[in-house]
Amino acid sequence: MELRQLRYLVAVAEEGGFTRAAARVRVAQPAVSQQIAQLEREVGAALFDRTGRRVKPTPAGEAFLPCARAALAAADAGMDAVAALSGELAGHLAVGTIPCPPERLLERLGRYRREHPKVRLTLRTGHPEALTAQVGSGELAAAVIGATASRLPAGPAGQVLRPTLASHPVEVEPLVLAVARDHRLAGAAEASLDDLRDEPVVTLTLGAGLRSVLEAACAAAGFVPDVRTETDDLVLLADLVAHGLGIALLPRSAAGRALGGLAVVPLRDAPERSTTLIWRRDHVPLPVRALLDLLRE
Repeated sequence: MELRQLRYLVAVAEEGGFTRAAARVRVAQPAVSQQIAQLEREVGAALFDRTGRRVKPTPAGEAFLPCARAALAAADAGMDAVAALSGELAGHLAVGTIPCPPERLLERLGRYRREHPKVRLTLRTGHPEALTAQVGSGELAAAVIGATASRLPAGPAGQVLRPTLASHPVEVEPLVLAVARDHRLAGAAEASLDDLRDEPVVTLTLGAGLRSVLEAACAAAGFVPDVRTETDDLVLLADLVAHGLGIALLPRSAAGRALGGLAVVPLRDAPERSTTLIWRRDHVPLPVRALLDLLRE
């Protein structure tokens, strides 16, 4: 059994196919198929169901995956330890983030790249629940999610973070009201949540932190927002607002990055978006520790 076989196994499981997995590990697709077949002969069971459009792990594959990830993590930790002896950090750091990550994270990643040029960075976006699951399974080394008091934004009361995960706050930023430039509130010096009461609202899909903050803030103000349009893409959300499909609450940094067509109005008693970095307590490789050091400054 070879480490490359385990890497190919994890890649196929996460990408859902041999072609995408081959592109990810940068080898020819037949080589991936051959090594997986050899691994299956060695373990004595089929690890993938290849009958559907998307390749999925079999029960044997699901049982084997955590062990493969643990072996790869141990090998990576060994490489990191040896690299640290030379004073240079190397390896791979896969970080997840909610759409439109906070400015603090991007600034720290820029410093990280300058201070540790031999570390290969991968940044993936997703909803908090998916990112949390990927950190727990080892697919991601860490992730920045919307969380408050160790709770995820899903559901009315939120879900408590797993005790196997550690967390550190990244940034808290106020939300602002975003409207089209020809909207009646465009140019207003200030607005309130009550201004959303009779307006069509554009927001993210259920499970997103921004959606949960919006609903909680409106509930505290005594009404339910009239959500007419929803999307899982924060950039598209801003475009929808600019084209008059509704108004939206956006993090101040996200509104600032949006292209032309938006008017941004400050909110009185503005709700806030809190972001938190999470990682596994039992596995903190050196690249993750270096990122934590930067965020803790």
